[in-house]
Amino acid sequence: MSQPLRLKKNADRRLKAGHLWIYSNEVDTRETPLKAFQAGELARVEASNGRALGVAYVNPGSLICARVMSRDPAMEVDRSLFVHRFKQALALRERLYAGPFYRLIHGEGDLLPGLVIDRFGDVVVVQLNTAGMEALGEAIVDALEKVIKPAAIVFRNDTGERRQEGLDAQVEVVRGTLPDEVLIEENGVRFAVPVLDGDSTGWFFGHRDSRAWLNRHVAGKRVLDLFSGAGGFGVQAAASGASEVLCVDTSGSALEQAAHNAELNGVHEQVAIGEGDALEALAALKADGEQFDVVVVDPPALIRKRRDSNSGERAYARYNREAMRLLGRDGLLLSASSSMHLAPERLMDVVRGAVRHQDRHGQVIFQGHQAADHPVHPAIAETSALKALGVRVFRD
Repeated sequence: MSQPLRLKKNADRRLKAGHLWIYSNEVDTRETPLKAFQAGELARVEASNGRALGVAYVNPGSLICARVMSRDPAMEVDRSLFVHRFKQALALRERLYAGPFYRLIHGEGDLLPGLVIDRFGDVVVVQLNTAGMEALGEAIVDALEKVIKPAAIVFRNDTGERRQEGLDAQVEVVRGTLPDEVLIEENGVRFAVPVLDGDSTGWFFGHRDSRAWLNRHVAGKRVLDLFSGAGGFGVQAAASGASEVLCVDTSGSALEQAAHNAELNGVHEQVAIGEGDALEALAALKADGEQFDVVVVDPPALIRKRRDSNSGERAYARYNREAMRLLGRDGLLLSASSSMHLAPERLMDVVRGAVRHQDRHGQVIFQGHQAADHPVHPAIAETSALKALGVRVFRD
C-alpha cells in the first residue's frame, strides 16, 4: 500500500459499526487527496487521529470511494486472502445445500465487496463489479482454482455496477473449457443455464426458497408466470403438478430457454410461452376471458436509485393490480421484488392497495426473502434486496 486514506473526524462511526463502505465526503481530502489514488489501488484506512482501521481498495471516481477488505491494516490482499474467504463461504454453502449449485460469494455479505460468484457445478461465473475487484481478478481466479477446482471460470463483467465504476463490459471464459450445456438442479428440477448471455450470471438462485414454497401449492392449478425468464417459477410449477403454465417475458431467448427447460423435465406439454410486454399480455388475457389459479409477478428491479422510489412503486402497484384481475374467486398471488430501495413493508402496501383496488380481500400466507446463499451483512442494508409475498386473494 503506497499511501494512507484518512477520514474526517467522526467519519469512522459506520466502519466501527461493521460497515465496509467509505463515501467520498467522509475522506479528509486535505490530508489524503482522492485524486492521488489510482482506481483499484489499495490503501491503509486511518481515523482522523491516524489510528489504523483496516485496508481498503479505492476508486476516486466513485461516490463509494473505498471498500474495506480487512480490518487488519497489515493484511495482504492477495490470493491467500481470497482462498481463506472462499473456504469460509464454501463451508456455509456445503452446510446448506446437498449439491454444488448456489451463490458462492455474495459481495459484502461474504466480506468481499464488489465480488459476486455463482457456482453451477463444475462451472463458476464471476462478476467483478468494482475497480478494486477488477485489479484483483487474477488472484480471484487463482484462488478459485485452489478451492473449487472448476472445469471452467467465466467472467460476466457486463453489469450496471461496472458502468458506474467506469469499467468496460466484458464476457469471456478466462480458464478451462465451457461445456456445451451448463446444468443445475434446484428444488429437484433440472435447468440449463445460459451463463454467457442470460440475465445476470445466467440464473437467480435468490428465489430458491420462494419457488420451493410455491411448488407446494400448484398441483392441479393453472399458473401464469410473468417476467418468467428461463422458467424458474413456471417450469418448477409444472414439475410440481400444475395442470397448465403460461410463461410470459419480453425476451425471446429467455423463453426459448424456458421451453428447453420444460423439455428437460418432461413437462413441455404443460408449459406454454408468450413473448411480449407484461401489461399488454395481461390486458390481452383479460380480454380473452382467461383466468388463473396462481399468478407470479416477479419483475426486474424497478427502483434502481432511491429517487426512483415513487415511480417504481407505482409500477409495482400496476403490475400487481392488473395481475389480480386474472385470478379466480380464490386465487394465489406470488408478488416479488428485487429492488433494494423497496422495503418489505412497502411491498406489503403495494399488495394491499392492489387487493382493495379489485374490491377483494387478501391474506398474506408467506413472506419470502433471498435464499441463505445470499447472506445479509447486519451492518449493510444493501446486502438485503429480494423479498416476496404469497397472498391468497378472494371475494366475499
